Amino acid sequence: ACSKEGTKWGLGGTCVNVGCIPKKLMHQAALLGTAVKDAKKYGWQIPDTVSHDWPTMAEAVHNHVKSLNWGHRVQLQDKKVKYMNLKGSLVDEHTVRGLSKAGKEIPGAAEHGITSDDIFWLKKSPGKTLVVGASYVALECAGFLKGIGLDTTVMVRSIALRGFDQQMAGLVTEYMEAHGTRFAWKSVPNRVDKVSSGALQVTWTDTQTGSEHKDTFDSVLWAVGRAPETKALGLDKLGVQLNKQTGKIVVGPDESTSVPNIYAFGDIGEGRPELTPTAIKAGKLLARRLAGQSTELMNYDNVPTTVFTPLEYSCVGLSEEEAEKRHGKDGIEIYHAFYKPLEFTVAERDASQCYIKVRGGTGKILGLHFTGPNAGEVAQGFAVGFQCGATYSHLIQTVGIHPTCAEEMVKVHITKRSGLDATVTGC
Repeated sequence: ACSKEGTKWGLGGTCVNVGCIPKKLMHQAALLGTAVKDAKKYGWQIPDTVSHDWPTMAEAVHNHVKSLNWGHRVQLQDKKVKYMNLKGSLVDEHTVRGLSKAGKEIPGAAEHGITSDDIFWLKKSPGKTLVVGASYVALECAGFLKGIGLDTTVMVRSIALRGFDQQMAGLVTEYMEAHGTRFAWKSVPNRVDKVSSGALQVTWTDTQTGSEHKDTFDSVLWAVGRAPETKALGLDKLGVQLNKQTGKIVVGPDESTSVPNIYAFGDIGEGRPELTPTAIKAGKLLARRLAGQSTELMNYDNVPTTVFTPLEYSCVGLSEEEAEKRHGKDGIEIYHAFYKPLEFTVAERDASQCYIKVRGGTGKILGLHFTGPNAGEVAQGFAVGFQCGATYSHLIQTVGIHPTCAEEMVKVHITKRSGLDATVTGC
């Protein structure tokens, strides 16, 4: 595969090459920077000036990704699968053709900008960076760039983390702002010009005031979402139904399209979560059904996910907005808590945005949200509970593991409705 800027990558798709794997490793690099600051409070004698070297990190990340590419190739050979590096399209309902090699345009965007596909493969530091967009990819990239010491600004057209719980999204961006990431809220870029020094001058409009602003950056990273490449697949002539707004393929519960024997799974499916594990699981289940080994369908309910921003955010189930829409304000009870991770105490770190929210009541838990360290590790176990129909009673009957952040989840007892202070006290 290849980005518009010419970044190429091997087997393993978005996740391995330009997504989850390099993203989490660069996020870890940023977390280690915070750990170095904390270490002084814990008695480690560390020089006052500690700097980060991008090329060292980049080489190590690239080497790991390439090892995964190689691993995939070996696995295919071991399973006697012939790999053909071709760009595919459909000739008819039963024939695939493979070819080898193969919105509003903002002036300067394509020539002077990069995308998240490129940021992970840069050999040199991107320097002072403007990140355009406020998806989880945009915030994760901005977070690790700031975390390794780069001047970083995020330009947000409307809201951050659309589709996620907006109270939680607010905590994520508040934490980032408090730790030095700049945000240009309600702003849209107009043009990008390369100035004589080689820097990129960005002109943008604040949509609330109508005023125009300018600043210069070393890099401009566009993280405004991935567009499905359905146009090149030849779907129109076969009558495969697309959602005209999104360009995604309309699919049934069994991943079937409007044309018999053509199936679509993963990000390309309309309404499907754009997450690697769901695509893998859906693909495996489809293969088993097509081979006559199983009738099991993919369960898209209560898929857990984590946003690897500087303060991590994990969730499973419904956002508060969606729960209210489905069940009404009076039909849900929200238990919540502001807590302080033990690691933050000696380090004298602010824990204002470390928060837990559980949508409970008499029935099953509808949603569970967590901001704090190791958020993904916390949510994964609770996600199993959702598959078992866990209730709020199950949650509070569970004994916590002390001292952990995850135990705060099984101790939540203050409701939002009560208006009481939800700050956790004691150890």
